[in-house]
Amino acid sequence: MSTQAASARRRSSTGRPQTIAAWVLVTPFLVVFATLFLVPLAYSAYLSTFTSQLVGGEVFDLFANYSRALSDPSFWSGLGRVATFLFIQVPIMLVASLFFALALDSGRVRGGKVVRLLIFLPYAVPGVVAALMWGYIYGQDFGLIAQVFQALGSSAPNLLGPDAVLGSIMNIVCWEFIGYNMIIMYAALRTIPTELFEAAEIDGASQLRVAWSIKIPAIRQALILTVIFSIIGSFQLFNEPSLLYAIAPNAIGTDFTPNLYAYNVAFKNQDVNYSAAIAFLLGMVIVAISVVVQTIVNRKERVS
Repeated sequence: MSTQAASARRRSSTGRPQTIAAWVLVTPFLVVFATLFLVPLAYSAYLSTFTSQLVGGEVFDLFANYSRALSDPSFWSGLGRVATFLFIQVPIMLVASLFFALALDSGRVRGGKVVRLLIFLPYAVPGVVAALMWGYIYGQDFGLIAQVFQALGSSAPNLLGPDAVLGSIMNIVCWEFIGYNMIIMYAALRTIPTELFEAAEIDGASQLRVAWSIKIPAIRQALILTVIFSIIGSFQLFNEPSLLYAIAPNAIGTDFTPNLYAYNVAFKNQDVNYSAAIAFLLGMVIVAISVVVQTIVNRKERVS
């Protein structure tokens, strides 16, 4: 017993400096995380429980702003718009990213490093610059697309009209983030042992069969990560509609997306309390959808 106690005491004394070092290294992150995320989040939750009245000022009412948001047609229309965006844009973007990642990983693309850089390059362009650039290209009177159609002697489609603006924004986001998602998938593909591919090719499997049966299942976790990131990004859509609003005010309203609506409610309508409630409801929707996706995937993995 004395020998065991001495060894336990020795392990404890040896592990103590490592524990202290770990806390020293982690503490700066925890401080920054609490300062920039937890504290603002708690303050927003606090603001969302008050309502502003002409008589009496701010009054505490725990669920008034949330009830108002749940019956607000502007909030629901924006939420429906980003849901449409999610179910159309995200599959297109992720399928394109997966295609490029598989093509580059196959080693049959000439100049693979240059191609990989060119596909990733749009992600390095700031979102504001990308939206302004595409806004110029879409412009019906002065844009590049309009000039091409005029040179061909035909009228250009109104890509910033009410019926087409959501698709135009989808195109901008795809252009920006296909390369980002491709890099995540490509990095995951590079970790797969090459012996699996060689054995499959010896057995006569084609490149398509190898990709479908070996590569895609092997990077399932990376695919899940990109799906969750894309869900969060879809519901946080703000930069593109906010900047395109200046040139397409008839197609993009102040409630085009929930984020844009919360911004306008806070800084134009000066109703910070209601804006905080909208933001919290949006956060709850994002968390709920992400949890559902993760749960479904985990259940499928357990079954398989």
